[in-house]
Amino acid sequence: MEAFNKLTGIVGPVDRVNVDTDAIIPKQFLKRIERTGFGQFLFYEWRFDTEGNINPDFELNKPRYEGASILISRVNFGCGSSREHAPWAILDYGFRCVIAPSFADIFYNNCFKNGILPIKLSEEQVEDLFQRTAAHEGYQLTVDLENKTITDQYGLHISFDLDEHRRQFLLQGLDDIGLTLQHEHLISAYEAKRASNSIA
Repeated sequence: MEAFNKLTGIVGPVDRVNVDTDAIIPKQFLKRIERTGFGQFLFYEWRFDTEGNINPDFELNKPRYEGASILISRVNFGCGSSREHAPWAILDYGFRCVIAPSFADIFYNNCFKNGILPIKLSEEQVEDLFQRTAAHEGYQLTVDLENKTITDQYGLHISFDLDEHRRQFLLQGLDDIGLTLQHEHLISAYEAKRASNSIA
């Protein structure tokens, strides 16, 4: 998993509350067995019309948000079913950070396992980010995980809280398997001892 330290990127807005995982990645696209390739289906029913044409009214389809790597949204982001495909789609599309006032617990936990930084800010702070994003074309934020700060070139400076264990996961680029493999020498020693005992 790619480590997350500091990210400077364009902000892409999805100005909706209760964005559920079926909106993030609709169920008809869950048949893939790889973790990659889901980005093309992110917010599919919002990004495209019923005939498969791009919906010009959906925020992320606007040229000013092309290449965005920081997603902002409203309360209860990632609610609904527990599908891990939702963070897979977000990451594959190009987002490394999602900022919202609150997240569904399972989605929030899955983000850390897939190299995405979810940040909880107050509704007032998120509203300010929406206003800044609308006011400045190509608006960018710098998210510094080492120092737990969010800044822009217009004087914004926000500190955010994050569980230290999860912060270290992202800083070191560790998922559950990577964390286990840090103890590979101990696991190998145990397996070798177990094998020799069974032979004896």
